[in-house]
Amino acid sequence: MSVDHYENFPVASVLLPRHLRSAVTAIYAFARQADDIADEGQASAESRLAQLNAFDQALLHIKDSNCSATHFEQVPQAVFLALQREIRAHALPIQPLRDLLVAFRQDVEHIPFQHDTDLWAYCRYSANPVGRLLLHLYRKTDDASLALSDQICTGLQLVNFWQDIAIDTRRHRYYLPADRLAAYGMTHADLDNRQLNHQWPRLMQENTAFARRILLTGAPLCARLRGRPGLELKMIVQGGLRILEKIDAVAGDVFHHRPTLNKKDWALMTWRSLRNHHYDT
Repeated sequence: MSVDHYENFPVASVLLPRHLRSAVTAIYAFARQADDIADEGQASAESRLAQLNAFDQALLHIKDSNCSATHFEQVPQAVFLALQREIRAHALPIQPLRDLLVAFRQDVEHIPFQHDTDLWAYCRYSANPVGRLLLHLYRKTDDASLALSDQICTGLQLVNFWQDIAIDTRRHRYYLPADRLAAYGMTHADLDNRQLNHQWPRLMQENTAFARRILLTGAPLCARLRGRPGLELKMIVQGGLRILEKIDAVAGDVFHHRPTLNKKDWALMTWRSLRNHHYDT
């Protein structure tokens, strides 16, 4: 389900075909480095944006046949040389990687989300590119598969948002839209002050149902991917669904009970995946 703080990204899983693991690792390393620029340390917003722009410029060079290490002087060379090697080996598109940078820039310049349209727009850049890159690795890039992948990735991003409301609020990031809060008599300021009214559990139940519906809409993609990639995707979907169950189990109190996956959860997820639990929706 997650690796460290870059959520919902399957990194060189044992279920991945061996010949794809280095590519997934290279993509992850790129995303992790860019995510750290947006989130970690004490750098100014201007400095963070400059570094992300340098990443973007390096991506523009990466498919150039004359591109060499000298083009990566302003970015982590090892990361970009590995990424260049995998992009060439698997004919990966550059645009999804550039889209990820759009989301990281939005994090640096964060404007509190007001409506669900803000959620969709952010997920288009923060989550959906990951699934699309994986489908390119699997050589499964028909329009229907890409659309289903977008649903799964958006659903996983919503799971991450609801799971990490407390963490994001401390960073003054508000991914729970203001109009969702307003419908239950609350505001973003109430999240800051932990002044949540008695309707908070109902709001969170609505949020988890919302994310679950989107995940299940994309779940038929699991049947389109054969073998180990299909099983891995089933496990990823089950991880998201299990986190949602855990949020519901604490009545949405993610401030005191941030849900995580333990060994028992992994056993349950494996059992559900092997029994095709939820994938015919």
